[in-house]
Amino acid sequence: MPLENINPVVYQVSDDREITADEENDDVVDLIDSREIFDLIRDINDPEHPLTLEELNVLESANIQVDDKASRVTIQFTPTIPHCSMATLIGLSIQVKLLRSLPTRFKVDVKITPGTHASEQAINKQLGDKERVAAALENRHLLAVVNRCLTPAK
Repeated sequence: MPLENINPVVYQVSDDREITADEENDDVVDLIDSREIFDLIRDINDPEHPLTLEELNVLESANIQVDDKASRVTIQFTPTIPHCSMATLIGLSIQVKLLRSLPTRFKVDVKITPGTHASEQAINKQLGDKERVAAALENRHLLAVVNRCLTPAK
């Protein structure tokens, strides 16, 4: 299958966040923040290129909102091209990573950054439908592709 975006722009990644003593202290309540969410998802692999979503600027820390008290995480991601056929798969990979990483109390909403994809509304509808997401994850082939996206590069 030919690549849709044969020469994507590669961006510089941000520095790793320094972990504080309070974050390592089990006696201190550590609220989940947008930087922690970004750290969880920044290394997700793009399904087409041997690059991470951070390197392709699909994910940015500024597009992550967290309300720890209300147990809500909202993420907007930006496909590299307006007709990216992998956008749904990318959104699904982000959702799965967070569902596997966060406490079950969190509601995770993953959406395309407004105005950045031709099928934005349809993809947002798919990603926002719990039954569609669950059905997608029952498909062994699709789950294998998602798991490849979530496997750290060597």
